Amino acid sequence: MLQEKIQQYTEEIARFTPQSSEDVEAFRLKFLVTKGVVRTLFDEFKSVSPDLKRELGKTLNEFKQAAENKYKTSQEQFASASQASKREAEDLTLPGEGFVFGSRHPLSLVRKEIVEIFKKLGFTVAEGPEIEDDWHNFTALNFPPEHPARDMQDTFFIKKQDGNDIALRTHTSSVQVRMMENGTPPFRAIMPGRVYRNEAISARAHCFFHQVEGLYVDEGVSFADLKQTLYHFVQELFGEDTNVRFRPSYFPFTEPSAEMDISCTICKGNGCAMCKGSGWVEILGCGMVDPNVLENCGIDSGKYSGFAFGMGIERITNLKYEIKDLRLFSENDVRFLGQFETELI
Repeated sequence: MLQEKIQQYTEEIARFTPQSSEDVEAFRLKFLVTKGVVRTLFDEFKSVSPDLKRELGKTLNEFKQAAENKYKTSQEQFASASQASKREAEDLTLPGEGFVFGSRHPLSLVRKEIVEIFKKLGFTVAEGPEIEDDWHNFTALNFPPEHPARDMQDTFFIKKQDGNDIALRTHTSSVQVRMMENGTPPFRAIMPGRVYRNEAISARAHCFFHQVEGLYVDEGVSFADLKQTLYHFVQELFGEDTNVRFRPSYFPFTEPSAEMDISCTICKGNGCAMCKGSGWVEILGCGMVDPNVLENCGIDSGKYSGFAFGMGIERITNLKYEIKDLRLFSENDVRFLGQFETELI
C-alpha cells in the first residue's frame, strides 16, 4: 500500500547519514529527480480512493519536505567542510602573485627617442588640432586649388564649404602654420602627432598614421643646416655607420625639396624585401621653406629663411624593429606589444 511505502521511505531518510558528497548526490538521484521516489509516490497518489486522499496527501507532503530538507542540510554540511579544508590547505606565508607590467607601444618608444634627439639640438615640441580648416592644412602651405591632395580620395573631409573646408589633418605641417602665424622668428620646433589619409588599409598603408615634422626659421638658415641636422639625427637613431643620400623631389611647401634615404638597416645595403633590393630606404621628405609659405604666415621672406622636414613614425619603427606589417601597430595584440621595452607607465 502507498501508506506503507511512505512510512518505509521516511524511515530510510531519517537513517540516512552521508559520508561524502557522492552519497549526497546519490540521495538526490534516488529521491528528488524526475523519476525518483517522491515523484513516483505522487503518481501513485492519483489512483488512491477519494476518502483516503486527504489523510495520505498530508503524509505525502510531509515526506516530500523531509526528503528535500535532508538533501539541503547534507549538501550544506559537505560544502562547509570543503571550504574549511580549502582554507586549511592555503599557505598564508607564501608570497603574493606579482603584478604584470605592460609595455609602451613601439610607436611611443620611437616617438620619444626622436623627440629626445631633436631636443638636444634645441628643438621644442609643438602640437595642434587634428581637425583643421583648409587654410592651415592646404592653402597657407602653398597647395594650389587643383592639387590632388585636396581630392576626396586622399582626404577625410568633415564639412565642405566654399573656400574653407573642414577636414582631418593630412599632415602635421598645419602646426607649423599656426606657430608661424602666432609668433615671431626664430622658430625651432618639431611637431609629432596623428594624421589621416583616405587610403586602403594594407601591410604598407593605413588610413591613420603618425608623423614627426620639424621647422627651423631664422636669419641665414641654409640647406647645409638642414643636411647637417638630419645627418646627426640619422646617426643618433640608427648608428654612425648608417649611410645617407638626398634625392631631388617636390613638395608644395618647400623649394628646393628633397627626399632622404638611408642604407637599409635590415640587409645593411645588400638588398632585401624591405628596400626592394636597392639597399636604400626612404625615411623622410625635407627642403627649404618656400617663401610663399613664409609670406602667408606674415613672415618677411627677404629677411628670414628656414627648413622643414617630415617623417612617418611607423616607417622609422619598421626599420628599427624590423616590423613588416603596418597593421600590427593598431591591432592592440598584447603578444605583439609585449615584445618591446617594458617599463612603468
